[in-house]
Amino acid sequence: MGILYSEPICQAAYMDEIQQVYQLLKADPKKLNVQDELFGDSPLIAACRSGNVSIVKYLLDLNADVSIKNKKQRTCLHYAAKRTFSFLDYLMIVILMPILLIGYLIMIMKQKQHVNLLEMVINSKADVNAVDYKGNTALHYACQCKSHKIVPLLLMANADISIQNKEGETPLDIAIRLKFNKIVVMLEKSK
Repeated sequence: MGILYSEPICQAAYMDEIQQVYQLLKADPKKLNVQDELFGDSPLIAACRSGNVSIVKYLLDLNADVSIKNKKQRTCLHYAAKRTFSFLDYLMIVILMPILLIGYLIMIMKQKQHVNLLEMVINSKADVNAVDYKGNTALHYACQCKSHKIVPLLLMANADISIQNKEGETPLDIAIRLKFNKIVVMLEKSK
């Protein structure tokens, strides 16, 4: 199940229950930017955490606030940038890979969803250089996750590659440490 929220709209957004989100907002439009008591997540952050593209689009269309930070000082952009495959995604890919490359197609589809999610959040004027409690930006997380498709999007949105986190590492330092050579090249070209 994952996370259990105290705010029903955050739970519905996290669980990809678009009808429930719609009904809750119809009943009380002020819930659009409500923050969960335990984590401080808004519905938009909850939807980005779980990669629910349709709910993120719906909330952004209603002008959900992309600048809200949760208790870890993370915005929806942090979660969109650090999206990776879930265990279930990997399992489906591995099992279905030999069968007419269905696993490969699932992997490509999931990657496109991640890119689409990040593009929506960036296009809604999210602060690409917002830092969380560890001093990490979305670019730090994209580098940690070896996100070849996400890093260029953040760079095109003018993400600052010189921001150091609390450990003194820039996104370039992370890519070098983890030996993600393609990302190192992208970051060095953007200097």
